[in-house]
Amino acid sequence: MLNLKTYPSAMGAGAERIGRWLEEEGHASGVATAIAPAFPDLGRLAHALGIPVFAQHVDPMDAGAHTGFVPVDAVAAAGGQGSLVNHSEHPISPGETREAVRRIAAAGLTAVVCARDVPAARRLARTRPAYLAVEPPELIGGDRAVSTARPEVVSGTVAAVRAVAPSTHTLCGAGVHDRRDVRAALALGADGVLVASAVTRADDPRAAIRELLAGF
Repeated sequence: MLNLKTYPSAMGAGAERIGRWLEEEGHASGVATAIAPAFPDLGRLAHALGIPVFAQHVDPMDAGAHTGFVPVDAVAAAGGQGSLVNHSEHPISPGETREAVRRIAAAGLTAVVCARDVPAARRLARTRPAYLAVEPPELIGGDRAVSTARPEVVSGTVAAVRAVAPSTHTLCGAGVHDRRDVRAALALGADGVLVASAVTRADDPRAAIRELLAGF
């Protein structure tokens, strides 16, 4: 899963361009991919791409008089297939996370819950999301991947999630840059990766995507 965040080069036409590269390279390598653009680009990419498009955040509330918020209904109406929940750059409380996951599932969409460490992953796995991504905040956007800098966080999260919610898939995020980082994450038991700056800040985003996919 590729999180575009709100990098200038990954919004508007840039978001669609990166999304098409991700779709094409994913199909060529036989790896399932998904993308999470900035919310203004969600509907555009959902209709332009043939891969799942996720929101970067949802607010656990009904649609209505809530200016500036993102209810699950808005994601569904835009054609999104799910959302990140509790990303370290947009954290919400455990209760809000639980309610967001419930609403996402009730809408027939997919939740990707983010956790900062093993204890948080164990707690949040009880919401039984489809995916749980472990991302230590101090490694996000850095040069060291969690799969190599702190492998015990990945293996510990995998074990905790399997014990609490066996049907939940674990993703590895934070500092994943190349095929070696991906292979290390998979060897530790992760089912996939959640990446952002490795692609969005790359001089050649398409080549960065191809390099990451080679790790599968």
